Amino acid sequence: MTLHFDFDNSYARLPDRFYARLGPTPVRAPRLIAVNAPLARALGLDADALTAPEGLAILAGNALPEGADPLAQAYAGHQFGGWVPQLGDGRALLLGEVVDRGGVRRDVQLKGAGPTPFSRMGDGRAWLGPVIREYVVSEAMHALGIPTTRALAAVETGEKVYRERPLPGAVLTRVACSHIRVGTFQFFAARQDTEALETLSAHVIARHYPEADGPLGLLHAVIAAQARLVARWMGVGFIHGVMNTDNMSVAGETIDYGPCAFVDGYHPDRVFSSIDRFGRYAYARQPDIAVWNLAQFASCLIPLMGPREAAIAAATEAVHAFPDLFAAEWAAVFRAKLGLATEEDGDVALIGALMDRMAAVEADFTLTFRRLADGTGREAFADPAAFDTWAEAWEARLGREPGGRAAAEARMRAANPAVIPRNHRIEEAIAAAVAGDLGPFEALTAALATPYADTDSPLTAPPRPGEEVTETFCGT
Repeated sequence: MTLHFDFDNSYARLPDRFYARLGPTPVRAPRLIAVNAPLARALGLDADALTAPEGLAILAGNALPEGADPLAQAYAGHQFGGWVPQLGDGRALLLGEVVDRGGVRRDVQLKGAGPTPFSRMGDGRAWLGPVIREYVVSEAMHALGIPTTRALAAVETGEKVYRERPLPGAVLTRVACSHIRVGTFQFFAARQDTEALETLSAHVIARHYPEADGPLGLLHAVIAAQARLVARWMGVGFIHGVMNTDNMSVAGETIDYGPCAFVDGYHPDRVFSSIDRFGRYAYARQPDIAVWNLAQFASCLIPLMGPREAAIAAATEAVHAFPDLFAAEWAAVFRAKLGLATEEDGDVALIGALMDRMAAVEADFTLTFRRLADGTGREAFADPAAFDTWAEAWEARLGREPGGRAAAEARMRAANPAVIPRNHRIEEAIAAAVAGDLGPFEALTAALATPYADTDSPLTAPPRPGEEVTETFCGT
């Protein structure tokens, strides 16, 4: 069987200063962990061929498919608010782009494919744990209906990588609408390379926002996309963990699953990332950080927007629109979680009152909302009376909804997942995979493929005492 990628590599046709061209570094003894057959088919690929020796060689970086034009993209970024003028793909290579069966252009990238000119003294490799984490969480986010990069395949390399200790190496094949970030724009803005900014803006508009009218239209489109995205994160209790500008996709997708986590016991100040010492990227701060990042994006576009004073005013007005856009998206997400199809003035206060009560006792985020549909929401509270006083107002509000309780319950089941990639389950899957057992990884990915279905799977349960994962780590 022959494996064919129908490549059309538009990013590789941009000027040379946008990237560094090089091939992946071969690995010693690749072994397949997983191939995402539905995604392969959507990309027009033969899923069976991906699992054959030819496919395994490509997924490991030991061979290049015909038409590939591998490159490492250049970008810069603010990391925890600190400016870094050059970052770039230090352990990833873009093989090329394919147009999927839905007509959408997709990047195909190898992550952990070896050193690049942007590796900054690193080895360019990934170890198995972060590869498992990104495969599990990105595919879970897709099933939850949240825009995200996706995992096409994962491969063990048969080699060790060295962090604090020797660890098994792995390569992830990642798929995205693009890997262009706010930091990509910052790379050229910092160099006052207006020509490159114009080229990049035109490329992004043509690729992602063809309806956008010039750089200001692009800014408005990216702001709206980020408002939708972050509101959806909040709706499932997701914490990105490292919302640096180099980790914000201008396509409006979730990208770079490093120290990410899903909230178990809810509190708005919850932080999991081991490197987020001051809570910059806490759950409730994510909308504010999105505004901060978008302000950096806007500053990159100002040189393209005509007279400077007018450009600054227009860009400022656009960024200042984010809070209202986000508030509307957030309210829509959480109304659905409460089973509400219509809008009333008191809805935001009703949502806030529930979340305040949840925070006071650190009620489980996922189970609290899921149980609303079957009338057992109070069971998530150590003090059920706190829920009961809120539920009276909620039941009265539901009584004004069309379709009655049955329609509201259907909306709640469609908006509130039963199963999420809980942190302790991810760690279990990683530990088992390191020991050579892929069973927990496979069971978890199977359960997460249908997150809104009713299930009695033990994977829905929150961690028991002693199982809590309170700290997550960057993949590098």
